[in-house]
Amino acid sequence: MATLTKPAPRATQPWTTRLQALLRRPYRDYIHPYLGGFLLGLVLFAAFFLTGNGLGASGGLNRYIVWVEDLFVPNHVDNTPYLLKMAGGDKDPLDDWVVMVVAGAMVGGFTGGWWNGRLKIETNKGPQISVRTRWAMAFLGGALMGYGARMARGCTSGLALSGGAVLSTGAWAFMLAVFGGAYLLAYFVRKLWL
Repeated sequence: MATLTKPAPRATQPWTTRLQALLRRPYRDYIHPYLGGFLLGLVLFAAFFLTGNGLGASGGLNRYIVWVEDLFVPNHVDNTPYLLKMAGGDKDPLDDWVVMVVAGAMVGGFTGGWWNGRLKIETNKGPQISVRTRWAMAFLGGALMGYGARMARGCTSGLALSGGAVLSTGAWAFMLAVFGGAYLLAYFVRKLWL
């Protein structure tokens, strides 16, 4: 007579342990800045060659925001001339080349961080300020840069990088103003990093 025995229970790891094992990669140093600049130049050239457009980020982010706005308050979009250029009626704000540039930058940044073992949640700050202050300053700086990008009709990647590559005088003036302004402001915010 045969007896049935229960198989030994399989040791299972919780999903968080499996996720941590997937995310854990060996740390790799950043590539040399000159090599990074050269590769960025190749990507910029390929963007101009293949699409007829350069690189940009603020326009794509703006289109994502208008897309959400069009979902919730379409009447506002339909009654605002600035927003009507991107959405309203039958127009899809996501139907633009710059939307894919932003999506690719996010996916590429995440993939590069994972591949090189730098994918983690952290707040980089100086020892003299709190995490909350660092986040408040990051939000303020981001809001000012976003507003400035709308006023300048381009961000540092679209206006300075792509415009500078085609030798636009306005792009070069913008780049000099950004670097000069950042240099002057650095004195006042240096305690955020020291």
